Amino acid sequence: MQNSSFVPCLIIVAGPTAAGKSGLGLAIAQHYPSVILSADSRQVYKSFDIGTAKPSLADRAAAPHRFVDICEPTETLTVANYQARAQHLIRELHERREQLPLLVGGTGLYINSIVKGLKIPRVAPHEALRSQFQTLGQPHCYDLLRQLDPDASSKIHPNDSGRTVRALEVFYVTGRTISSQQGENPPSYPILYIGLNCEPELLRSRITTRVHQMIEIGLVAEVEHIIQRYGPDLPLLKTLGYAEVQQYLNGEMDLEEAIALIVQHTCQFAKRQRTWFRKEAQIEWFEVGDPRLEEKVLARVEAFVDGLNDR
Repeated sequence: MQNSSFVPCLIIVAGPTAAGKSGLGLAIAQHYPSVILSADSRQVYKSFDIGTAKPSLADRAAAPHRFVDICEPTETLTVANYQARAQHLIRELHERREQLPLLVGGTGLYINSIVKGLKIPRVAPHEALRSQFQTLGQPHCYDLLRQLDPDASSKIHPNDSGRTVRALEVFYVTGRTISSQQGENPPSYPILYIGLNCEPELLRSRITTRVHQMIEIGLVAEVEHIIQRYGPDLPLLKTLGYAEVQQYLNGEMDLEEAIALIVQHTCQFAKRQRTWFRKEAQIEWFEVGDPRLEEKVLARVEAFVDGLNDR
């Protein structure tokens, strides 16, 4: 049965890795019936559990989670795929008026695809084309892009091979420039965008603790299992945490060196996340080190929801 007190809206909890987003999302869900939509580009893949800090089975029992374990590691979930599925689920929740959609994660592009309604070319990765572009080399590819799509090239750094190849890929697959297929169409429903700010030293401490916990609960065994099942060349094994453990398993370093590298690379990744989210003017920031963090966030959510009901 629909609940008239539920106003169509979206609540977001974002921030860098290890800032406590998942725990805060659960706290909100315990006060307001919610469906948690994961906005993490690796938690969508099965078998990649410990290294992605995937919500535990107990967490998933405490509140419904979506976009966790929805793809095989051999598949690719594009941002466009994620956006379409998330937008569809949000519409369903709005129509039911029973549970709030709660978007929680640190993948900025996933979140932006919803918050800004990014128009994303529906072009899946084309490995044959990408291989050809890589053979040409980045300087040649970038010059080609400047000729084909000056607008796109003006927004891409000459050394950014990933975005350069993607822009060329879209052009050769669709016959249209990527810049002509991009833009924004923000949703009309209200959004409360909560950001968790964590000072670098505190964040490094939290990251260090979490990496050691991952090792203790079986990250090495998880990587061994993935290699055995999918092979050592699985692209996802080149990602944070998994790449370093694979190097350890290959005898390229000892375990302590691998742990130190994971911490270092995770801190670098978190810095990039902080920079990304700092550009978003819509975010309301809360300090991770604040002992009243949860209390303040819940009060803000309550004010937001009550304000919608008073309209």
